[in-house]
Amino acid sequence: MNYKLNFLFPLLFILSAIGFAQTGTVRGVILDESNNPIADVNVNAGDTGTTTNENGFFTVKIPANQDVRIEFTHLSHKRVVATFNLKNGEEIEFHPVMDVNVEQISTVVISNVKRTAVEGVTTLEPQTIRKIPGANPGIENLLKTLPGVSGNNELSTQYMVRGGNYDQNLVYVNGIEVYRPFLIRSGQQEGLSFTNVDLVQNVEFSAGGFQAKYGDKLASVLDITYKKPVDFGATVDLSLLGASASVGAISKDSKLSGVLGVRYRDNSLLVQAKETETNYDPRFADIQSYITYKFTDKFQLSFLGNASINQYNYEPETRQTNFGTLQNPLALLVFYEGQEQDEYQTFFGALKGTYFANDNLTVNAIVSAFHTTEQEHFDILAEYRLGEVNTNIGDEDLGEVEFTEGIGSQLNHGRNDLDAFITNVEVNADYTVEQNDLKFSVKYTNEDIRDRLVEWEVIDSAGFAINPPSSDAFNEQPYAPYGGPLEAYQNVRAFNDVQINRVQAYAQWSRRTEIGDNDVWFNIGARVHNWNVSGDGIESSSQTVISPRGQFAIKPNWDADMLFRISGGLYYQPPFYRELRDSSGTVQPDVKAPRSIQVVLGHEYSFKMWERPFKLNTEIFYKNITDVNPYNIDNVRIRYQAKNNAVAYAYGLDMRLNGEFVPGTESWFSFGYLKTEENIDDRGYIARPTDQRLKFAALFQDYVPSLPKLKMYLNLVYNTGLPGGAPSYADPYQYQNRLPDYKRADVGFSYVIVDDNDNFNKGWRKPFKYLSVGFEIFNVFDVQNSITNTWVRDAYSKRQYGIPNYLTPRVFNVRTSMRF
Repeated sequence: MNYKLNFLFPLLFILSAIGFAQTGTVRGVILDESNNPIADVNVNAGDTGTTTNENGFFTVKIPANQDVRIEFTHLSHKRVVATFNLKNGEEIEFHPVMDVNVEQISTVVISNVKRTAVEGVTTLEPQTIRKIPGANPGIENLLKTLPGVSGNNELSTQYMVRGGNYDQNLVYVNGIEVYRPFLIRSGQQEGLSFTNVDLVQNVEFSAGGFQAKYGDKLASVLDITYKKPVDFGATVDLSLLGASASVGAISKDSKLSGVLGVRYRDNSLLVQAKETETNYDPRFADIQSYITYKFTDKFQLSFLGNASINQYNYEPETRQTNFGTLQNPLALLVFYEGQEQDEYQTFFGALKGTYFANDNLTVNAIVSAFHTTEQEHFDILAEYRLGEVNTNIGDEDLGEVEFTEGIGSQLNHGRNDLDAFITNVEVNADYTVEQNDLKFSVKYTNEDIRDRLVEWEVIDSAGFAINPPSSDAFNEQPYAPYGGPLEAYQNVRAFNDVQINRVQAYAQWSRRTEIGDNDVWFNIGARVHNWNVSGDGIESSSQTVISPRGQFAIKPNWDADMLFRISGGLYYQPPFYRELRDSSGTVQPDVKAPRSIQVVLGHEYSFKMWERPFKLNTEIFYKNITDVNPYNIDNVRIRYQAKNNAVAYAYGLDMRLNGEFVPGTESWFSFGYLKTEENIDDRGYIARPTDQRLKFAALFQDYVPSLPKLKMYLNLVYNTGLPGGAPSYADPYQYQNRLPDYKRADVGFSYVIVDDNDNFNKGWRKPFKYLSVGFEIFNVFDVQNSITNTWVRDAYSKRQYGIPNYLTPRVFNVRTSMRF
């Protein structure tokens, strides 16, 4: 697949050699006092000028990097004057209101902040994302501080939203859907998130009740926009966990622009701090680019590319886990032989053509391809002792296992290989007329997946091989001799060659208007999704679903700045390959799409406290889900039953207070309550694997008043325990225990040596636009959080012990960031 990257390096060379642009663009709509557009307004900018069309729209190019005075004149209205100073290639929207009585500028703010507020979307600042400490820094690290979003694994970028699992989240980059790996089973194998924070310009997140323009998932949407540079710039970030670098540039004529980023990640600092002693050799690296070329003012072509290579070699040696109670302390001591060798290579490329037909109509055509080759090979023998721990303080054997209650061994073998190639072709359009916005789209997807799944596990306890509980010949050793054939405790063998073809389309209408003195916005839309599953030895199956959705928001004309919102609809999630594969590895083509009726009530209150801006967001949500495909979660791996034999519900409350608790910085506090249960085969409701009942989180930024360049960043998360899962083949109704609560605090300190306000004309600091150094402490209070249980059986007592798999302890990291 290297040929896909050959053209990236010449483009990088070209972009680095390009000079600075010379023009910027101002566009907008001129309105009168009643917010009606004004036609034939003269727009004069020095030697250039234009007039507004019948819809009041104008666009004008001005010289960059200098003050430019623009005059707006009309026979029936007073003159408006504004001065602009734009960077190279910068484009801004300016919407003046022309008054008939006084000569004074006013603006109708049609900003991204207000748009996302009425749509129930949370906007995250890229600057905050880059600064906040975390074992896995990035967008997902910040998402986990929001209400309704949970992730009890700092080694993973996966997250769950309002009772949904990792597979139920949509992720878009510049309007193009991206995918998560298939075979990943552990957070420490995962490597890098797709999104490169150094390239990000805008981040929007919706936790439910989202519009029809977004795809068919049940939980959330993460919509990321990569930036178009307005001048040459470069960034470098270095730490003990890896490094990243990016470069961006634009041509002199502002037609060609692009950014390119390279990242390297090494989790050794975190993994080698865990309780299992290992030889660990990870190599996680990727390269991404986003390039745009403007052929004319009406047509531009952009390319988004990514190549990721993740290699994971793991040789466990020993492990001791202490658990139990103060009255009955126990320990599991394990000696390992063998190794695990994993490799994940993904390549992604997308071309997007944008045609600005006129002031009202924009058409996009997108072609994308995603190719992933993944291997997961392991042979690990674990020999364990389970016993009581010496708790006598002062004894030289303190903490050692002194009385063995059970011994045994476990041999795990795996040869899993997957090759998936996914292609998409989409055409969408956006038509705006007056206060109405119409969007349409048609998309075709082909998923070609070749999968080999070979896993088996053999367990013995006290020298007696254990057959699985599902076996008809369940042995009773050591109490009764067993003369039948031995079986592997787990044995999965499957070879699948599957093709899935999808046709999707949507249409939606949005409108802004007024009811009395109150501002109103609403959105109505629907999606249709048809998919067909076929392949070797698979009987072809085709299904179709229709998903109507709607949103309504009103901003009353009150003294208090409040907004009320209701959204929801009928949401489906047509099954992806992972959801079609049952526990034996067999593809079940007739699996239906789970159907969710969702309702979200939202309230937003903006106010001032201590003469600084604050905002309180509150949302109440309810989901009723049918045709549920039950699953279990082990670390980050999801295994589905590939049956629609359950129903479920989820409801809860999310609250977030954000604002300038410290002047000039944004911080927030989050609270979430969730309850989600499922009823499998009409046996009664039990907690779902994602039942994260309570959540508290805080993101806090501060600085020393007398030394403002010394800054502090604090990331706090408290989640109540998730269900702890069940042993293989066990009945989940008999295992409803929960993991301990998840408590984590990460803190970072940095000193800014050079910032945007500094101007050094000489010396070693001259090349830098920004430079900071600092250190981070992960898991400040050294809390023993756990992600799953390892289930060990004692043949004598017939008891199953759930031994927690602990996550990372306290870890120190140093970091420096720079921008040129």
